[in-house]
Amino acid sequence: MKKTCLFITLLFLSFHTILSAQAEKTHLRISIITCAPGDELYSLFGHTAIRIIDSSKKTDLFFGYGNFDFNEPDFYFKFVRGKLNYSLSAEDLPTFLYEYQVTHRSVTEQELLLNDSSKQVISEALAKNLMGNNRYYKYDFLYDNCTSRVKDILLKYAGMQVNKQLVPNGTSFRDMIHEYLDRGGMSWTKMGMDILLGSPSDKVVTVNESMFLPDYLLKGIDSSGTTLLLKKQSILIAKKTGSTDHTNWPVIVFAIVSAMILIISFLRSNWAQKITQVSDSLLLLITGMIGCLLLFTWFGTDHTSFATNYNLLWALPTNIIAAFVIWKKPSWLQKYFLLSSILYGLLLVFGHWLPQQLHPAFIPITLVLFVRTANLAKA
Repeated sequence: MKKTCLFITLLFLSFHTILSAQAEKTHLRISIITCAPGDELYSLFGHTAIRIIDSSKKTDLFFGYGNFDFNEPDFYFKFVRGKLNYSLSAEDLPTFLYEYQVTHRSVTEQELLLNDSSKQVISEALAKNLMGNNRYYKYDFLYDNCTSRVKDILLKYAGMQVNKQLVPNGTSFRDMIHEYLDRGGMSWTKMGMDILLGSPSDKVVTVNESMFLPDYLLKGIDSSGTTLLLKKQSILIAKKTGSTDHTNWPVIVFAIVSAMILIISFLRSNWAQKITQVSDSLLLLITGMIGCLLLFTWFGTDHTSFATNYNLLWALPTNIIAAFVIWKKPSWLQKYFLLSSILYGLLLVFGHWLPQQLHPAFIPITLVLFVRTANLAKA
């Protein structure tokens, strides 16, 4: 009888220990938070964060990458050169949601179906990543941003597998960026980004690479089904519509300006010739300055997406020299204009087959450069 009572007591204690251990293990709830795009350029692509609710500590924290400090010394210089420190932060629910409430942006939560060990590993990894200098990293728009960091955590610690194609075959990084810029009606910003982004942005994305933007990581988790997604809900619902103006203003403006330059250049009056001389000098100066900027962003910064930029074929850095000596007409200048006109002609004919998608607004500009340099080569 005593043995039976002892056995029952030991069995009860064992069950109690197991249940207590399980209770300690299952106190974590982990979700992926996706915030809708905003109107400003910095928020145009949305945001991704990890939410961890710890019932044992009674905490509810949102971990987000991609933060930076405007007060950091030499902020703008570091930002331009790609050497600015970005960081991980942790915020409570009211602090995190405040910006999205003010800007009327929706916030979606996807609670993950994870075992206890995976939850613990993710929680510990974020806690470690938040300590000291661990929280800082060098940002890369395509491969190391606020969303790709979360994606890498899910691939490494949550066993996320997304085999379903999230974008149409042949879609590049640039195509995905264009989707957001077009939706926001940012035609001038789109042109500016197309100037700065080099051929690495035209790489066709893999399934995992396509999840570098918040909306597509959300789709990736959805496509994982019940192997990763426990439930999905909206934390904040906002009725927000994109811009209704989808006019490609840069193409229209550049086409009109180019047509005016060409028409005036064919007139024989004295005033037309003077205007043509000034426009030739300005065109060479502006394209030369853009070319120098592109050389700097390629070789003088850590922005990998700015490398190997084929916009340098129309924005020749050497044009800046030609702009200053065009009035003196040195003997070598005609040869320079002849070579330039050949290059511009080839670009007009074969530009479509370059390994980089050039913005269509620069077709009329390249045409003007071709016509004017060809004429200057004869002068």
